[in-house]
Amino acid sequence: MILYFSGTGNTRWVAQQIAEAIGEQLLYIPDLIKEGNYQLTLKADERLGICFPTHGWQPPRIVREFIRKMTISGIEKPRFCWALTTCGDSAGEAMTILNKELEKKRMKAESLFSVIMPESYVCLPFMYTDSEEKEQRKIAQAKQQIVHIIDIIKACCQGVEELEKGATPRLYSYVIGGYFNKKMVTDRKFTVDSDVCIKCGKCVKVCPVDNIEGTPPVWMHSGKCTSCLACYHYCPVHAINFGKITRKRDQYYFNRREDRR
Repeated sequence: MILYFSGTGNTRWVAQQIAEAIGEQLLYIPDLIKEGNYQLTLKADERLGICFPTHGWQPPRIVREFIRKMTISGIEKPRFCWALTTCGDSAGEAMTILNKELEKKRMKAESLFSVIMPESYVCLPFMYTDSEEKEQRKIAQAKQQIVHIIDIIKACCQGVEELEKGATPRLYSYVIGGYFNKKMVTDRKFTVDSDVCIKCGKCVKVCPVDNIEGTPPVWMHSGKCTSCLACYHYCPVHAINFGKITRKRDQYYFNRREDRR
């Protein structure tokens, strides 16, 4: 069983490759939450994987909250538990934070991976999407890395830690990331240019937490927003922005360039 969360598709693509290779089911955390399904049933020989994008050098709040509520039935604990995070350049201490959540469930991700994927967060002055060349280079490297990760998961190898933490991971995760996840994970800065919006409803469909309604879109201020930026990146006419900073930024979602060819 693989649990995953994804906003712009990077993590979904990685998780799909692994699920197909190891022959285990792939479950989308937002769907489980909408269903109120926090009880996982694992077979005796089944592994448990958790895949998520790094948000502010931490696991996304939606992932942490799901883990706090989840229970596992059928067996006391998974045969093998592993975790993978995707990130634009570094993950900081995201996996340390994840394992602290799992420890409360008397579990631990025994092997840990980070996969560098194209950048999608563009709401800070120094954050931009990657060039097409860099984007394709990252995806090509990720494809090779995933083959290696699949071999490790199939063999249930414990103690593997292949993480790009960055130069100062504690600073990233606990200081900068702490501020980011407390203050900047919000829907209150999203706006729509109503004269540009084509009322396609794409933003409503791609929001993983059902936090947008109507056309032109209205954000519900429900506290569920993950700041995954799916609404911003998937908008076909760039009518959505986060404050003023994204107006001159590009958009990205997995396979976007192929979709437009």
